[in-house]
Amino acid sequence: MAKAVANKIAPTLVERRPVLAGQELSVTGVTLAVLPTAQRISLRAPDASVAALSKALGVTLPRKPKTSTAKAGRTALWLGPDEWLVIDEAGKDPLADCAELTVLHSAVGISHRNVAISVIGPAAAATINSGCPQDLSLDAFPVGAASRTILGKVEIVLLRTATDAFRVECWRSFSDYVFTFLSEAAGDAAA
Repeated sequence: MAKAVANKIAPTLVERRPVLAGQELSVTGVTLAVLPTAQRISLRAPDASVAALSKALGVTLPRKPKTSTAKAGRTALWLGPDEWLVIDEAGKDPLADCAELTVLHSAVGISHRNVAISVIGPAAAATINSGCPQDLSLDAFPVGAASRTILGKVEIVLLRTATDAFRVECWRSFSDYVFTFLSEAAGDAAA
């Protein structure tokens, strides 16, 4: 009777690498960089639920168009009358913070769907405006302003983080297009 020999296959460790990880570009007046991964949720809720959600998330959900709030590494961006994008860069999970609440809301984890790109420097606004119709003057789009808009052919969420700095959020499937678009625009802005 022949003995069957079991093939033992060593387990393979698989490491998830963020899309565009490590991509950077620096030209005169602007620097582009893919930001580290973050936890994100798409949050929808009626007015009656906002106070409880704000308390659970540890950041007040903004109630006015084109605004954001931030506290302890967590940022909430107003996207619509009952819609927010919540980004946590402190390593905490905003989805878990909403899980125990009984107030009416919808919280969907979108951490792996989005990619963030920073656009920093005196030519940052000009770089973004190469493909975005949003008025990025400081009067119209001050520090903390947030908006769902377009860049070229794709939807982005734009946040002004400082006078000359922006965070561009896009879907990972469009991230190569967005980074390339911004790279070309940065070169033009530098010229």
